[in-house]
Amino acid sequence: QVQLVESGGGLVQTGGSLRLSCAASGRTFSRYNMGWFRQAPGSEREFVAAIGRSGDVTYYADFVKGRFTISRDNAENTVYLQMNSLKPEDTAVYYCATSALIVLPTTEEAYNYWGQGTQVTVSS
Repeated sequence: QVQLVESGGGLVQTGGSLRLSCAASGRTFSRYNMGWFRQAPGSEREFVAAIGRSGDVTYYADFVKGRFTISRDNAENTVYLQMNSLKPEDTAVYYCATSALIVLPTTEEAYNYWGQGTQVTVSS
């Protein structure tokens, strides 16, 4: 079993930046693809970004391309989401999750372990 703990959320103005972290327990972190999702009030959870086991493959939702960067440090069992040029519509709870699939998935159903989430609020 993997436990995930997100951190780094907070309140930021439009155009600002935040760096989210997701720390994983256990010694199997490098076996998992990692993903970031978000859920805004009244909306369904949506895919944001994913990264492969070694960090050499990444995939982004169109609405964050060029603004967000996903990365990972397998030695530290941590995945990051650098968020730049933030907009009010980026306001949401952000979750990290693990996937054991061979391919890099973008759907919730493909992810098995989830963190508790961290709130990101972007003020206009």
